[in-house]
Amino acid sequence: MKAITGLLSLLLLAGCTGGKAQEKQSSIKAPWDEWYFTFSTPQALPAQVKLVKLLDTDGYGYVFQTIDQPQGKSVDTWSQYIGKGYSPFNKAKSPPQMIKFCWDSIIDKRVYETTLFFSLDTQHKMVSSEPDWANPKETYYFRYIVIGLAPEGKVRVWLQNNGKPNLLLANTQITTVSGNKLVMCKNETNFPDGYAYSEGMKAFIKDKKYPYGSW
Repeated sequence: MKAITGLLSLLLLAGCTGGKAQEKQSSIKAPWDEWYFTFSTPQALPAQVKLVKLLDTDGYGYVFQTIDQPQGKSVDTWSQYIGKGYSPFNKAKSPPQMIKFCWDSIIDKRVYETTLFFSLDTQHKMVSSEPDWANPKETYYFRYIVIGLAPEGKVRVWLQNNGKPNLLLANTQITTVSGNKLVMCKNETNFPDGYAYSEGMKAFIKDKKYPYGSW
């Protein structure tokens, strides 16, 4: 992971559109040292993330090329409790303004480029706290973001929710493109020689209708 300022912050925003992206952000003081993001996929419908760029509320840019890869067991629709919490690689110091990432959908045999713009409501929620559900003497902070990657390039974003069902971040502006619309993610793939379905994937999708659930 690399953390730099200035020029990279501008590069991260280059080519992005939308009013939320242009709002002036002020620094949000976090009561924790780091927050974490993890990826999830449906069962037997794997994806891999190749490259992540992140801009936080302090104006710091991060580039992630070593990434904690997606894992998931959701079937038919997203589980309300997906996400791993801590990640050894996917972490930052201040809440996110924007995350942009490249990912291979193996089931779609396609590269996608997804951009997430986070609302102020999400940033403020991430620095709030309440007693931990497992031990009320401890403090729980909403600092664990989960990003779901599904067939058709469908992306959802949640906050893990202190032992309760995940909080869908409905105010997050999500844009996903592929094919000739790729910019940052052109030629960014973990599968330069093409995609192949594993025997487990073949068995799971047999006699099922694409996209194999409601995502």
